[in-house]
Amino acid sequence: MNEFNEYFKSAFTVDNVIFGFDEGDLKVLLIKRGEDPHKGKWALPGYFVYPNEDLDTAAKRVLDELTGLRNVYLEQVRTFGAVNRHPFGRVITVAYFSLIKISDYTIQPSSIAQKAKWHAIAKVKELAFDHKEILDACFNRLKWLVRSRPVGFELLPPKFTLTELQHLYEAILEPEAGLDKRNFRKKILSMNLLIDLDETQEGVAHRPARLYQFDKDKYEEFLAEGFNFELKESKKKEKPEHRKKARHSFP
Repeated sequence: MNEFNEYFKSAFTVDNVIFGFDEGDLKVLLIKRGEDPHKGKWALPGYFVYPNEDLDTAAKRVLDELTGLRNVYLEQVRTFGAVNRHPFGRVITVAYFSLIKISDYTIQPSSIAQKAKWHAIAKVKELAFDHKEILDACFNRLKWLVRSRPVGFELLPPKFTLTELQHLYEAILEPEAGLDKRNFRKKILSMNLLIDLDETQEGVAHRPARLYQFDKDKYEEFLAEGFNFELKESKKKEKPEHRKKARHSFP
């Protein structure tokens, strides 16, 4: 068995990328590390996996221990295994991510987390270890997800305007996405995913906008089936026969 000893000298960690949406802004939850290496630097909420623990359990435990967040759905994204990514030795990490509504959760940093704070995505420039690379990978995953799965049911108030829904998509896809207001509304309404409540906003200084809510049954159907929600206008017109075949395709 001695010939296999070298293979059992690696450690495993889990790193959680928790995206938060609040008042039209997309943020990521970071902790300030209270131990070496990289003590005092901002990092993703992550730590070592116990020898008798599976990865999914470890991700939930670490998130709870470092930030106090519980009952958060975590999706595994990918593994990062560069040989020299950790100064203490060979450490392989598995990245998880989630998108939550910030106002629904209270952060309580503990353990190695001196602080835990929401940071605007655009302002995150440098993180401990290779955590910026992990953050970027999970952000790209989120951008892909918003085009293939309806996003917003848990992030918006029960009644919302089309402008609020568009701000959610813009926050994820970033301002450079250049979402045209008229085009976005036309496409989102054509999906029959929203219910027009025949109500308007109250107590606003501007002209009150119409209020909508998600059709829960249709939302669940789209979650199961998936779809292609392309937000940019195509330069080429699609042939009519192609439109008939693509049930949930929006070129």
